[in-house]
Amino acid sequence: MNTEAVDLGEDKSLLLVDDDEAFLRRLAKAMEKRGFEVEMAGSVAAGKAIATARPPAYAVVDLRLEDGNGLDVVETLRARRPESRIVVLTGYGAIATAVAAVKIGATDYLAKPADATDVTNALLARPDTLPPPPENPMSADRVRWEHIQRVYELCDRNVSETARRLSMHRRTLQRILAKRSPR
Repeated sequence: MNTEAVDLGEDKSLLLVDDDEAFLRRLAKAMEKRGFEVEMAGSVAAGKAIATARPPAYAVVDLRLEDGNGLDVVETLRARRPESRIVVLTGYGAIATAVAAVKIGATDYLAKPADATDVTNALLARPDTLPPPPENPMSADRVRWEHIQRVYELCDRNVSETARRLSMHRRTLQRILAKRSPR
């Protein structure tokens, strides 16, 4: 695994934005052990405020937060500090959101659960290197389930509209939505 660092000088400031407080604290502690100077935010508003006042050299931003979309924090940070390295984290790994995150200026995109090593490697990877293939890729059933969940969310949780867009019977969709996510 290639973990050559990108030199941003002595600045090791890191902004972590996530509304899962336990995950945020664990990641902050792990990143501090790796030498980063961590600042935490639990919402889009708090993340944007820190990004505006003290734009960090590095950032890890959750895509979906209780008060909005983490991409708003990415845009604010990119406007204030264009050379910053930003990783977007999400529990909803979809190609469309990955493309949107990278277009807005994210350096990388990781699906949860990502550990501190994954995050550090993504933050410090050289821009001209390809990431290694995932150790444990999602199963085909999980990818299908994620896609259905994404379309369901985009249809404002309207089962009939989601079923129509997926060319699926409404009752079949209801059964799929009632089940737990596959591994």
